[in-house]
Amino acid sequence: MAETVQSMEGLASLKTAAPEGPKYVQKIDAQGRAYATGKRKNAVARVWIKPGSGKILVNTKTVEVFFARPVLRMLIQQPLVAANRAGQYDVICTVSGGGLSGQAGAVRHGLAKALTNFEPDLRGALKRGGFLTRDSRVVERKKYGKAKARRSFQFSKR
Repeated sequence: MAETVQSMEGLASLKTAAPEGPKYVQKIDAQGRAYATGKRKNAVARVWIKPGSGKILVNTKTVEVFFARPVLRMLIQQPLVAANRAGQYDVICTVSGGGLSGQAGAVRHGLAKALTNFEPDLRGALKRGGFLTRDSRVVERKKYGKAKARRSFQFSKR
């Protein structure tokens, strides 16, 4: 800053350009699929999406067979509905670990991430819906001297 600025116009000339946010690019493999990993509790889902008729396969079974409860199927569809892409992508995923609820959440997380890899423009809508955030809540470990993680053994004076 060797020179001193005498006016407001001179101050505007010193302003540097604001750094732009990161540019997200499409990530597609040789078969034309987008891949992402989703996690929830102890469940991990590997999700591949490709343009298609809207079939969802979970561990080689249809979503109706694998997730029998309608609430879990609705949970999986949420990213597609938020992005207005229901019925436009075929989803193939493998899930391991955890229970059914955690597995459905893992598929939802992986599906949202795979959608952003396939169409980076959808990132804003999915981020607003909270589908890209990994829910970090996991079961607290059991401590020694306790019945469960926090519950103490029953106390009795007699």
